[in-house]
Amino acid sequence: MFSGILLIFLPLIIGYLIPVYNKKHLDFINTQTSRLVLVILTLMGLSLAALDNLSQNLSQILIYTATFFIAISACNLAALPFLDRLWPTATVDGHHHLPMSKMMMESIKLVFVVAAGLIVGLVLDIDLSWVDQASEAILLLLLFFIGIQLRNSGMTLKQIVLNKKGIIIAAVIIVTSFTGGIIAALLLDIPITHGLAMASGFGWYSLAGILIGDGLGSVFGGAAFLNELLREMLALMLIPLLIHRYPNTAIGYAGATAMDFTLPVIQNTGGVRCVPIAIVSGFILSLLVPVFILFFLSL
Repeated sequence: MFSGILLIFLPLIIGYLIPVYNKKHLDFINTQTSRLVLVILTLMGLSLAALDNLSQNLSQILIYTATFFIAISACNLAALPFLDRLWPTATVDGHHHLPMSKMMMESIKLVFVVAAGLIVGLVLDIDLSWVDQASEAILLLLLFFIGIQLRNSGMTLKQIVLNKKGIIIAAVIIVTSFTGGIIAALLLDIPITHGLAMASGFGWYSLAGILIGDGLGSVFGGAAFLNELLREMLALMLIPLLIHRYPNTAIGYAGATAMDFTLPVIQNTGGVRCVPIAIVSGFILSLLVPVFILFFLSL
């Protein structure tokens, strides 16, 4: 777990150490970064197609999913805008700054890319065991490119690794997610510890589904997976719409995915100065997902 998280930072640091002065080379890196976003989202759809056991107890899974998703998202989105007011974050104005209708279409396009990967995975009888490894490899390349962009944005390594705003955003997400998990548990009349475990996924749908499914059974595991997947999908739609006015909200709601799957979207729409905040916030949340889930399942 820890080695895997540390591995995420390695290509970022390596890229940061490489100075690129040629504008054509920088433009090429920017273009490839945008393309890699679509590739990763397609692979995410394929990985969803490989999921097992969601057909069992579907109605209960959907009830649990809807309750946790609404409760946790409402608590997150109620608190994060106050952070934007108290501690604004600068974004790159004019960088992918589109009219509202076009911004919505950009968000919908990302969702359709994931849906296309899902459909392909369901329709074609192909082995999908390679998807996770391919996603990890592409993600490392993507972070390498982002490291180069950070180096050429004038940001220091200290600003990237140590970012107080990222820490505060992660803390707000943790507190509000736990609040939403308790509310959902009370509404569903299940143990509070189950609700806190369900609220500890922070967008990491694969790990949350596996750990909770192993500890609480397929119904909770399926609900955990769908809850975190919905969070990621909503984040993909909200980030382009919110990031210029509410960057902390956009980054925070992405949860643990702010350091991987939604990181390219944050970078493309908000600029590279949002990247260190997203990485620190996502890093902390990713680190705590297995810790919190296993702790609450043990109670």
